[in-house]
Amino acid sequence: MADDLGEKCGLFGVYHHPEAAKLTYLGLYALQHRGQESSGIVSSDGNTLHAEIGMGLVADVFNERRLAKLPGHMAIGHNRYSTTGSSLLRNAQPMVIGYAGGSLAIAHNGNLVNAMEIRRELEQQGAIFRSTTDTEVIVHLIARSAEIKLADQVVDALRKVQGAYSLLLMTEKEMIGVRDSFGFRPLVVGRLADETFILSSETCALDLIEAEYVRDVEPGEMVVICDDGVEFFRPFPQTRHAFCIFEFIYFARPDSIIFEKNVYPIRKALGKQLAREAYVEADVVVPVPDSGVPAALGFAEEARIPFEMGLIRNHYVGRTFIEPQQSIRHFGTKVKLNPVKQFLRGKRVVVVDDSIVRGTTGQKIVTMLKNAGAKEVHVRISSPPTISPCFYGIDTPSKRELIAANQSVEETRDFLGADSLAYLSLHGLLQTVSPDGHRFCTACFTGEYPAGSPSEDLLQLELF
Repeated sequence: MADDLGEKCGLFGVYHHPEAAKLTYLGLYALQHRGQESSGIVSSDGNTLHAEIGMGLVADVFNERRLAKLPGHMAIGHNRYSTTGSSLLRNAQPMVIGYAGGSLAIAHNGNLVNAMEIRRELEQQGAIFRSTTDTEVIVHLIARSAEIKLADQVVDALRKVQGAYSLLLMTEKEMIGVRDSFGFRPLVVGRLADETFILSSETCALDLIEAEYVRDVEPGEMVVICDDGVEFFRPFPQTRHAFCIFEFIYFARPDSIIFEKNVYPIRKALGKQLAREAYVEADVVVPVPDSGVPAALGFAEEARIPFEMGLIRNHYVGRTFIEPQQSIRHFGTKVKLNPVKQFLRGKRVVVVDDSIVRGTTGQKIVTMLKNAGAKEVHVRISSPPTISPCFYGIDTPSKRELIAANQSVEETRDFLGADSLAYLSLHGLLQTVSPDGHRFCTACFTGEYPAGSPSEDLLQLELF
């Protein structure tokens, strides 16, 4: 179920602290869930940018020796999960370049829908690209700007792009955070003591270093931090907000504040609403860990059915593992999840998760529960059917791979092998997350893209 989804990137920046790189390392640790492909930190000592970037988890990339190579009072960091470009070191971030204005480091969370068109134009004009990421398009546009100040160059560049971006940029002496006008991806400002400022994708990273959450960087807003202080600007035309609703369903850590709302109680409330919409007679409610736990708790409370951790997750599974030559059915799922048979045997089980994408993981989980002795397995999903891919920073599959785009609920139930299947309604989702009005992007559930989508021919290219 949720294992079918990719994740997006995590950003963290520290300004004016003697151990900026170490704080950034801790911040990236807290944001590991937002990307496990590569991790990088760039620091500044006021004269030079220093970079340490590698493939893998934060703990795999960084140690005392590498952090010692990152001196200075400011730093930005990035955890990457690729939504554009291949999984290669040259695509890892922050990206560091030298241009007429000096040295610049940039880290990007999001996805640009017109990146390939701009890239083609720039290549025809002689530009040379070293990566396959859309972030490098922004770099070239900044370098070509006729503006003098970096902030103005960034604004000039971003006026040419379409799609989702939360960005951190850093020179030797200043740091900039900026968020697109729709506000797809989160970005928050924190403070540690009086003079240390933090920029982060999520507040859980602020909590780890005991920094205070100050406020969100608003949609279409830019924050510039330098020796002169902190300034906020609104250089872009205001448009409707389109916050990514999947941040609440799955991506953000449950202990974070996202878009000025606490994630955990919202996930629990989604489960309660799901129980109201799709109650079923059952003996036990079981979450798919870890993503389904808050919604399952809410479902169990509302339905007054006992909650049990009937599936136990192995938290130490890497990206790859060696399968035995003698084939074990559903080995990949079994190495990650194991059923607790005493809670399942002879029981009518409601299994709750946040989403179904391709359906293959869900099918294996239902089979696992029935093999463990469950008499009935009823699947409940705390979001609507995912019928369209995301072009704004989530690595969802193409439409032809999305089971809900190609099969009815009953057909999907048959594929899963479940006794029943029900999703949360879109109305129920929106009323739970935002009873004050619709301010969210729901393109994955509706196919309506607020910032446009790539043209069909561009979807065939590597960048997308």
